[in-house]
Amino acid sequence: MIAILGAGSMGRLWAATLPAGQVAFVPRPGQAPDPACYRFQPLEGESFSVTVPWLQRGQSPELLLVTTKAGDTLEALKDALPSIASSTPIVLFQNGLGSQQQVSETWPQRPVLAASTTEGANRPKPGLTVHAGRGATWVGALNTEGQPLVGRVAQQLAESGLEVHPEQDILGRLWQKLVINAGINAFTAVLDCSNGEILNQPFYQQWIAPLCEEISRLLGAAGQPCHPPEALRESIEAVARKTATNTSSMRADRLAGRPTEIDFINGYLARLGQQHGIATPVNQMLTEQVQQLN
Repeated sequence: MIAILGAGSMGRLWAATLPAGQVAFVPRPGQAPDPACYRFQPLEGESFSVTVPWLQRGQSPELLLVTTKAGDTLEALKDALPSIASSTPIVLFQNGLGSQQQVSETWPQRPVLAASTTEGANRPKPGLTVHAGRGATWVGALNTEGQPLVGRVAQQLAESGLEVHPEQDILGRLWQKLVINAGINAFTAVLDCSNGEILNQPFYQQWIAPLCEEISRLLGAAGQPCHPPEALRESIEAVARKTATNTSSMRADRLAGRPTEIDFINGYLARLGQQHGIATPVNQMLTEQVQQLN
C-alpha cells in the first residue's frame, strides 16, 4: 500500500497512475471519510473514473508520498506520522526549498527522500484531474536513513508508468528546479499571464538580469555548481518557451485565492542571501509583490 498525503493535483496524478487498489489518501483532520472520487484525463485516451480510499487507522503503508503545498507540509506530517511506522520511507514532492530541510531535521530517524518532478497536472474544475504534460521524476535521499531505499522507492513509483529515475544528488536536482521556478513563477503571478507571455513583458525584462545575478551568487554560497547569470537566464527562458501556454502553480494558486509557495522559492533565496551576506533585493521584491496579491 502506498499512502499519499495531499489530495491536490499532483497527489491525484499519482493516485490515478499507480496500480489500482494499492493506493490510499491520508486523511487530514476533519476530512470526510468517504472515498475520494474523481475523473482522470490521461495524456492519451479517454478519461476514466478513479476512486481512492482513505488510509484506515491501523493500516501501515510501505511508502508515504507527501504532495501537500510546501507551507502545509510540516503540520500535515505532524498530524499523520504518529500512526505511520517509523521505518516507512517519506517522499517529499514540494516545490522550492526549505520545507524538505524542515522535515528531515524534525524527524532525523525516519528515512526521508525528496522527488523533483516535471510532470504537469491540474484540476480545471471540481472532480476532474488532468495530466497536462509528460515529464520525468527524480527521487533521492535527504538523509542517511533514506539512502539505501532510493532504488526500491524509484521502482515502486515507476509502477505508475510515469518516467522515474533514482538520483544520487537530489539536492542539486531540487536547486535546478528552484532556479527555473524563481525565474518564472513569481512573474506569472504578478503579471497574471502564462509562462511564455512573461518574456515580452517590460516588468520581466527589467528584472530578470539582476535576478539571475543574485541567483548566480547564491549558488556558490550554497555549495552548488556555479553558473553565470547569462546561462541561468537562457535556462529559464528555454523552459518558459517550452511551457509557453502553461499556467504556473503560483499563478493558479493566486487565481484560486490559495496561499502561494513564494516563501519557499524567491523567499527562500532572499533568506539564504541574508544568511550569507549576499544582497537579494530582486528576490525580496518579487516575494513581497506576490505576498501582497492575496
